[in-house]
Amino acid sequence: MTTLAETDRPIGTLLRHWRERRRMSQLQLAGLAEVSARHVSFLETGRSRPTRAMLLRLSEQLDIPLRERNSLLLAGGFAPAYPEHALGDVPMAAVADAIGQILHAHLPAPAVVVDRHWQMVDGNDAVALLVEGCSPRLLEPPVNVLRLSLHPDGMAPRIANLGQWRAHLLHRLDHQIAVTGDDVLADLAVELADYPCEDPAGPPEPGALVVPIRIRTDAGELAFLSTTTVFGTPLDVTVAELAVETFHPADAATADALQRHER
Repeated sequence: MTTLAETDRPIGTLLRHWRERRRMSQLQLAGLAEVSARHVSFLETGRSRPTRAMLLRLSEQLDIPLRERNSLLLAGGFAPAYPEHALGDVPMAAVADAIGQILHAHLPAPAVVVDRHWQMVDGNDAVALLVEGCSPRLLEPPVNVLRLSLHPDGMAPRIANLGQWRAHLLHRLDHQIAVTGDDVLADLAVELADYPCEDPAGPPEPGALVVPIRIRTDAGELAFLSTTTVFGTPLDVTVAELAVETFHPADAATADALQRHER
């Protein structure tokens, strides 16, 4: 992952790193950025120095995360373009309010907010139904929801289709690593893959459209479909890295159980 600590790397090396990660040729990137392939080559080899506007244009075409775009700008000798605020900061009031509304409106079903490393930022009261019986040490902040899901002392023993759910989460994490190159996520993937799982993934259920999570709770076995909500056109690093994970009842029995649990 390109980080602020790595801004001593030549700007051309960083540009080539992201182009190759996106599996683009210099000609393809040049076409998207509306410059010549020769110019892209000169930027990568250091024969030309990119302007701030050019770095932002190339970053957009390479779909570089905002945090890494700031690192790229610093490596080029420019100030970061995207601010980074804590969720409790005054400029984030509208975002925090929107998150709070989403979490509350989703009750009685569970919903959590996670950051780029899958650490839980917030959650609604129904999350307690999913994490009942988990080891207290896994619930100590910062809570990593992937570790909590797949750890043998976490939710894993109560997930009826652990093999399927585990394969889904690991595939999703692998895709995120491929996009971001994040070393923290790469280390997390190695850790999660090493957790024991005697339940083979197996084929999807006949007629299934998505992979649900089926979890045993005091309210019975519940089935949920998960969705992810992100903010459109984010201009702040924190906002770009937040995601709301919501769990929807996959059947009538789960919906009824949630209503009874809320009472």
